[in-house]
Amino acid sequence: MSTPNNNENKPLITVMHGDQTGEELLQEALRVLEADVTGVECDFEHFDLSLENRQKTKNEVVRQAAEAMCASGLGLKAATITPEKRGDVGSPNAILREDIDGKVILRTGRRIPNVRPVGGVFAPIAIVRMAVEDAYGADEWRKETEDGDEVAYRKSHITRSTCRAVAEFTFQYAERTGARVFGGPKYTVSPVYEGMFKEELDAAAERRPGVPYQPLLIDATFALLMQTSGDPLVIPALNRDGDLLSDMILQMFGSIAGSESLVLGFDKTATNVKVVMAEAPHGTAPALEGKNIANPMSMILANAALLSYIEQPKAEQASRAIYESVFETVHEGKATPDLGGSFSTSEFTDEVIRRVKAKIEVWATLG
Repeated sequence: MSTPNNNENKPLITVMHGDQTGEELLQEALRVLEADVTGVECDFEHFDLSLENRQKTKNEVVRQAAEAMCASGLGLKAATITPEKRGDVGSPNAILREDIDGKVILRTGRRIPNVRPVGGVFAPIAIVRMAVEDAYGADEWRKETEDGDEVAYRKSHITRSTCRAVAEFTFQYAERTGARVFGGPKYTVSPVYEGMFKEELDAAAERRPGVPYQPLLIDATFALLMQTSGDPLVIPALNRDGDLLSDMILQMFGSIAGSESLVLGFDKTATNVKVVMAEAPHGTAPALEGKNIANPMSMILANAALLSYIEQPKAEQASRAIYESVFETVHEGKATPDLGGSFSTSEFTDEVIRRVKAKIEVWATLG
């Protein structure tokens, strides 16, 4: 699995600012990315994706950010407001995914220290979700019948290239993490539409015979997740199915705080990652704005994930240091109120920064 930024020059990160608590947590995450913390010298290009600026520019700033991300290969995005009014600027996420050709959304549920999970989950469970096509963005319309009833229609589609990208990445990621590929689409009911995705999953399994593969229909996937034996899993899913799975699985681990969200764009072969956009899976939490109590874990973990896609020893080391420092901090009870602690947002970040610095200094001493 190639990475989007593997040269020895300074990595360039496209930073997309957001709204309300989303912006506050982005600022905390940027503190962790400073060179005197990670040892990694990065350049940053900033774009204001706040609702006000998106409305002012009629989403042109979103297009500009996507273009910059395609050039840099790396993006860090704050949570943004999606207005409910029809005809407004809508969600920037849909534009960004389209413009960077983002075909995969990766989210991983993980055990959070001192947080009780449900369903017997123990090892990480990653959802590799189709980021485009399927039910989202489908054409919809209604038609009244002669007897006065009303029929609603939806015309959705998937492409083989997208199915191949999702399937290939699923097995690459499972191979990289030592996990089992688990689940799949409802191809028995939809042999043409969902069957295409199943064909690509089976083909990817043949290319990587060393990766354990347990194909299941989507309904069985949901059911058997409640009986998981604790093995690490990677679950491939269509767009709609993946949306449902992500929400459920992250909550099975007790909170969405322990996961970052990645949108991945691929090259023309649909096998190599060329663009990574990291963000938190939660929204802008307006009720927490300005109170310094929101949990910055997900945005800080987004940093760690982003650094893991830079093929430089210092970046890979910093990624590990951030992951470990976040969960060690929570393990010691130094958590924000949502996880039963008394730390403020900034205090939690301060503690993570202290630990990252210490780890990197000790590791340097050990060579």
